[in-house]
Amino acid sequence: MAQTAAPPETPEAAQSPLRRMWLWGTAHAVDDLYQGLVPAVVPYFVFDRGYGYVAATGLTLAAALGASIPQPFFGVLVDRRRLDWFAPAGVALAGLGLGLAGLAGPYPLVLALLFLSGLGVAMFHPAAGKGAREAAGDSAAGMSIFAAGGSVGFFLAPVLATPALMAMGVGATALFIPPAVLIAFVMLRHRTRTAAAAPKARTGRDRWGPFAVLTGIEVVRSILWVGIITFIELYWIRHLGASHAVGGIALAGFMFGSVAGTLLGGRLADRFGAVRTTRIGGVLIVPLLVLLRFTTDEYAAVLVVLAVGIAINIPFAVLVKLAQDYLPTRPGTAAGVTLGLAMSAGGLFAPAFGLVAEHHGPEGVFTLLCAVPLAAVVLGLFLKRP
Repeated sequence: MAQTAAPPETPEAAQSPLRRMWLWGTAHAVDDLYQGLVPAVVPYFVFDRGYGYVAATGLTLAAALGASIPQPFFGVLVDRRRLDWFAPAGVALAGLGLGLAGLAGPYPLVLALLFLSGLGVAMFHPAAGKGAREAAGDSAAGMSIFAAGGSVGFFLAPVLATPALMAMGVGATALFIPPAVLIAFVMLRHRTRTAAAAPKARTGRDRWGPFAVLTGIEVVRSILWVGIITFIELYWIRHLGASHAVGGIALAGFMFGSVAGTLLGGRLADRFGAVRTTRIGGVLIVPLLVLLRFTTDEYAAVLVVLAVGIAINIPFAVLVKLAQDYLPTRPGTAAGVTLGLAMSAGGLFAPAFGLVAEHHGPEGVFTLLCAVPLAAVVLGLFLKRP
């Protein structure tokens, strides 16, 4: 009997994975907007409320604790159960916690709200990372759309927050509650329409050794990230003698470089391999940080910090995909560790950076950061192809 030809794929069906990637990327941008708002708001707690460096970095620590420690546990739950609602619920909680923190008076209440905001981030990433990988398949460029969404959120945070904070003070954080509520509603509607489409079960052997090495690299990258975004404006204002506006431009430049580096890294990985691309990013960052530390012109330093943002984020999407390749049966756990625990671990070092800044100023922090990426270079030598 003659075989019946399969019906041709419609344009809508062919584009649906790409559309899902853009939805995940947009949601990731909104979610990480609230992570980016934490370092953007910290200087204004210093200026408006008189917080010291240690107290200010405690805010970063609170958000990091909420975002990092619970995230692997959420990842395990996402792998065992279909908890798609974690993503919209998480982004809503992230926005509400951060938005209300600027309105809170007592310091302990501010800490608690930022912790809840971080907890929302912890709920979002494992479910979103798993869903994005299902849509992207084995394409690093596809995953870079999702990962770049996070970088876009971090980039938009200072761009949107700096004018509002300069005009209204820390209470301006309330203006950023609506995006979280809106994207959560859109995601819930999308989940309702696609709930019947069960993903294919992933099979393979989990390789915990290479995954541990990769996690170490992500921790080093997180330490660099947190040190830079927490003190970059203070470095420009108090060391380079720049205005608040130029300090905000420097932070925005670093975030813009982060977006470009994330997208570039995905394409490099598809062409040259994930392991080699990760090593390239680790090697590039060392001389660029040294150059940044010794650049004295406030405007020339903006160009350097743009390049720093590119180099730090070249491995970002690659590390997420590589982690899920190492743990093929646990994509949620892999995303929870790389996007959550490891990426947020840098916030745990924020008080240490605060102590360095108390004694040596923001320039002391950037001097210390020049040595940090050497650990990632060494760890990169032990990475294995998936």
